[in-house]
Amino acid sequence: MNANQDGWTPARWRRATRTIIARAAISTGIAALAIGVTVGVAAAGVRPAERGPLNAALAAPAVSSVAAGYAQTCAIGTDGTLWCWGGNYSGQLGDGTTTSRNTPVRIGTATTWSSIDAGHSYTCAVQTDGTLWCWGRNSDGQLGDGTTTNRNTPVRVGTATTWARVSAGTSHTCAVRTDGTLWCWGINRNGELGVGSSVSSTTTPMQVGTATNWASVTTGRGHSCAVRTDGTLWCWGDSSSGQLGLGTLSYRTTPTQVGTSTWTGVTAGYTFTCAVRADGTLWCWGENGYGQLGVTGPYRTSPIQVGTATTWARVNTSNDAPCAVRTDGGLWCWGNNTAGQLGDGTTTHRFAPTRVGTATTWTGAVVGSYHSCGVRTDGSLWCWGNNTSGQLGDGTTTQRSTPAQLTLPG
Repeated sequence: MNANQDGWTPARWRRATRTIIARAAISTGIAALAIGVTVGVAAAGVRPAERGPLNAALAAPAVSSVAAGYAQTCAIGTDGTLWCWGGNYSGQLGDGTTTSRNTPVRIGTATTWSSIDAGHSYTCAVQTDGTLWCWGRNSDGQLGDGTTTNRNTPVRVGTATTWARVSAGTSHTCAVRTDGTLWCWGINRNGELGVGSSVSSTTTPMQVGTATNWASVTTGRGHSCAVRTDGTLWCWGDSSSGQLGLGTLSYRTTPTQVGTSTWTGVTAGYTFTCAVRADGTLWCWGENGYGQLGVTGPYRTSPIQVGTATTWARVNTSNDAPCAVRTDGGLWCWGNNTAGQLGDGTTTHRFAPTRVGTATTWTGAVVGSYHSCGVRTDGSLWCWGNNTSGQLGDGTTTQRSTPAQLTLPG
């Protein structure tokens, strides 16, 4: 694919988005990859400079969930409506066209969307009835509809009504059902589906093993990781940069446990991984060319602690730039900052977590290819970074290196 079609030409595409999900309470007590959002509390610590030019309506419609992909962004309102904007050459916005949008456009008429994730030019989302829908690029069967045909409107994945959460990667997708089973589909070149090496790809979901205690899953470029309800962490697929955290550069075609610690959440980047332990410490491993591990030095094949803080609540990454929220509501980002996606007002790469403004009301942030978005406790949505395809949704294609508020249409 030609990256210029979405108006951005990275040396290579980096893993898109993880998702902030308001309703992703974890009944098992294990924090899922999705990030909870509490709506209705007044925002605090917001400086005028942070608000940006879009803060015309202080009482903006609240957002419950947001996902940042390669050059697209999607959000779910607290009313269950779905909105997308940005690059659309493969139909990844789901509005029935392949026209890019620099402001949010509503997708269909449903008011039952509950969670969403955005991948490399495709998007997947779950509705409140447990059905799963995907749309956009489908060259490797990553939409899971039994074909390799691109879709510019949401298409249902199978007939199951028990989908809980989904993770969209580069060319493969994984999802967890309410019965704790794990399913993956799309390309399997590096064993990223976790179903062994006999399958090169699949256009419909395949169950990963027989375990029924999976809590969350995350997909990178060629690897996947997941947390079980007992807090154990498992990874599989490509480990050419040590991104599986197993102390080796060897591939794994089925889930392999990472150490013996208890973990609460994990996120897979392009060729690296970060995760939070139950004690509030943050750990990363894999490629480190931009400092995305939060430390200086080369790649790491085993988890290495990021700083000494024990108050990390959740972390999200794609590309080479993780963002993480602490228990005090502060937001920190580090790694690749080519387009200002770290939100610190610069385009300087950071090898250690750097604070984003002074606000203490962040519930989480998602990182796309070169842009980021976050939600605050009042349900307000903020985006920053690359905007070549309108993925910041502010009606322009102007890059921003600090968060600017985006208001969904009423």
